[in-house]
Amino acid sequence: MSSEEERLVREAIAGNQAAFTVLYNEHFDKVYRYVYFRVSARSEAEDITQEVFLKALQSIGSFKWREVPFAAWLFRIAHNLVIDHMRKKSKHKTAPLEEAWAVSVEDPVALTEQRSEMADLTAALKRLPPAQQEVISLRFIAGMPIAEVARILKKSEGTVKALQFNGTASLRKLFSGEANG
Repeated sequence: MSSEEERLVREAIAGNQAAFTVLYNEHFDKVYRYVYFRVSARSEAEDITQEVFLKALQSIGSFKWREVPFAAWLFRIAHNLVIDHMRKKSKHKTAPLEEAWAVSVEDPVALTEQRSEMADLTAALKRLPPAQQEVISLRFIAGMPIAEVARILKKSEGTVKALQFNGTASLRKLFSGEANG
């Protein structure tokens, strides 16, 4: 954790709302993308992401900055809320993953290609075992380092590396099979 982030966390713990707002702004997009990938519905992802930050605000006093980085703590909250949501959720039609990266693109061909690529990636990721999906989403969609992913998932770094390796190898096989098939 950077000294600036550490300062912001300490101020947020002390009740400084402006400091918490800065932390919210710094982490919102990554948390949202992670949650969206897991639930595949924009409105649900927005609700869960807001709940992540509400829970973080309510329990910021219990955060121990020496034990885990702030981002890992946030993603642990997100992970738990997504698991709770999935347990409660009945089967719904899901939205495509590209909504998580909705971008204003003037070129309709480029936008169509991007949507097609995201749909292919979403379909491929859904074919991986849940543990590999979780690692791939935290590592590449949320952009987290292996050590933080290990803390969030309560797995060893070696296990996370193995899941990442196997997941990316499976994705390569899926995509090369599609290209060849």
